[in-house]
Amino acid sequence: MAEEKNWVLMVTAQTPTNIAVIKYWGKRDEVRILPINDSISVTLDPDHLCTLTTVAVSPSFDRDRMWLNGKEISLSGSRYQNCLREIRSRGDDVEDEVKGIKIGKKDWEKLHLHIASYNNFPTAAGLASSAAGFACLVFALAKLMNVNEDPSQLSAIARQGSGSACRSLFGGFVKWNMGKKEDGNDSVAVQLADEKHWDDLVIIVAVVSSREKETSSTSGMRESVETSLLLQHRAKDVVPIRILQMEEAIKNRDFTSFAKLTCADSNQFHAVCMDTSPPIFYMNDTSHRIISLVEKWNRSAGTPEIAYTFDAGPNAVLIAKSRKVAVELMQGLLYCFPPKADTDMKSYVLGDTSIVKEAGLEGREVPQEIKDKIGCQDQKGEVSYFICSRPGKGPVVLQDQTQALLHPQTGLPK
Repeated sequence: MAEEKNWVLMVTAQTPTNIAVIKYWGKRDEVRILPINDSISVTLDPDHLCTLTTVAVSPSFDRDRMWLNGKEISLSGSRYQNCLREIRSRGDDVEDEVKGIKIGKKDWEKLHLHIASYNNFPTAAGLASSAAGFACLVFALAKLMNVNEDPSQLSAIARQGSGSACRSLFGGFVKWNMGKKEDGNDSVAVQLADEKHWDDLVIIVAVVSSREKETSSTSGMRESVETSLLLQHRAKDVVPIRILQMEEAIKNRDFTSFAKLTCADSNQFHAVCMDTSPPIFYMNDTSHRIISLVEKWNRSAGTPEIAYTFDAGPNAVLIAKSRKVAVELMQGLLYCFPPKADTDMKSYVLGDTSIVKEAGLEGREVPQEIKDKIGCQDQKGEVSYFICSRPGKGPVVLQDQTQALLHPQTGLPK
């Protein structure tokens, strides 16, 4: 290891979030975070929903430190410690000839880290922020420490921070195998298809509330495992069949089957929450209105054109079968849930805003056929904002040093 204490070595990475279409809910091992069923997710385009993480190492650092969205947080929790321990044990030799830095395998146990992470979407509001966060942490550290493992192997480490994090190590459509082994070595994520496999799909997220939820996923799952008979039936009898059906639907780009399975699994997940003692309420009245809107739309169309799914929060993830449907859906959503009078459209619809332009709503009336499809009244102010996205790629290292969240000389937040 280089003798001078003034060097800092950094890596910055970007990792997407993911939305489960067959849900993970319930652990068989709380420490290793091993699930009671398989799950399948779609990775969202990191240009629209992602975590950015910079990791730095320096002999001048006196302890491990982390900043999340600009605020320093504690790394003492077991989930962070498990991820750091696992990744450090796999660190390899690193050499930077330009800076004159040599780090040996065994040095990683002694060197301290600085970590800065930023989500471009609400934290702890049911949009899988912890999944993207832990996946990005593990991916960035693996690059910094020259860890020679494939994404599936890394997913087993990320899983120990947040279960769903293992699915954010891949783009496109991803399956988390629950595994059978007690040590969890076979509980890993695998990619079913990349983001280009089904690129007709458009994803619209309705952020109903960006507030932190009252019942965390961790405590909610524990209570469901302990008290819900429906959860036991779901894990044993329902999910194994749905997993096979969903894999087939994705493989064949069969939207009718995909939509039916996605909606049914979301509804059953929330039924499990209701079946928990005490019951857990993640959705609210606006969530229910959005479900009714989609159900009416699909009935009017005579075939499913839109799927909905809700994770542990009130925010709706709507998956449209094509861009044409997505443009019409955006017209309907903005008719039903218009922005408040003092809200600018640029801050109300984020992500792929070209969909709004194609919807052509500025100064124009929503077509009657769209109104007929949704049959919804003006619910101004019930949706905070929308994010338009699509299936996206997995984690990447960002080479542009200006995007780093830590200062290259000090390793402290910029």
